[in-house]
Amino acid sequence: MGSKAELACVYSALILADDDVAITGEKIQTILKAASVDVEPYWPGLFAKALEGINVKDLITNVGSRAGGGTAPRGGNAPVSVAVTEAAPAEKKEEAKKKEESEESDDDMGFGLFE
Repeated sequence: MGSKAELACVYSALILADDDVAITGEKIQTILKAASVDVEPYWPGLFAKALEGINVKDLITNVGSRAGGGTAPRGGNAPVSVAVTEAAPAEKKEEAKKKEESEESDDDMGFGLFE
């Protein structure tokens, strides 16, 4: 986060989400005034608009829990995990092939890195 205003709005939105209160520009501004934080008037509305229709609690609790880090809805997790598990053996084969190629190139030079 770059600025104090952004951080203050994030914290305000988190407070509202924690209390199960709808996140609106007016409510963010109310929290900011109570905390004696001055921000440009467009920040609270900007954050409220950005979080419109988003369940902030789910967003926080699911950070990093989805395969691939995508923003697919919950119903979309199964195809992603199947695709990831199918792609994993191919990636391992490629890594093993690259490792063999690098070992061969070491042999061509007459020495290895760990010899």
